[in-house]
Formats: sequence, C-alpha cells, structure tokens
Amino acid sequence: MKITLDRDRCAGHALCVAAAPDVYDFDDGGYCVLPSEIVPPTMAAQAKAGAEACPERALRLDED
Repeated sequence: MKITLDRDRCAGHALCVAAAPDVYDFDDGGYCVLPSEIVPPTMAAQAKAGAEACPERALRLDED
C-alpha cells in the first residue's frame, strides 16, 4: 500500500496522527508528514483509519 499526501489540502487538524500514530506524523507547524509513503501490510488498517479521519481528504491510499 502506498500513501499520497496532498500538502495543499492539509489543514493541520492532525486527526490522521491521532488515528494512526505509527503511520503518520506531523511537522513543527502541525501539518501531516509521511515518514514513509510505503505502508507494510501489518499497518494497512491503521493507514486507512488515518486517511479516513482527514476532513480535508488530503490523504489517498493506493492498494497496489
């Protein structure tokens, strides 16, 4: 699974980090950063929860 972040849409709510702290992180300004764009299968459910928590829909998951 791969995560794509649209930084222009991120509003810094940090709900992705709250839902999936092992997958997402935030910078000093409170905006989402991706420690890695590739998510191992063991973290797929957490990645989905974090992406779904984003009210701005700044995160997209590709399951290829």
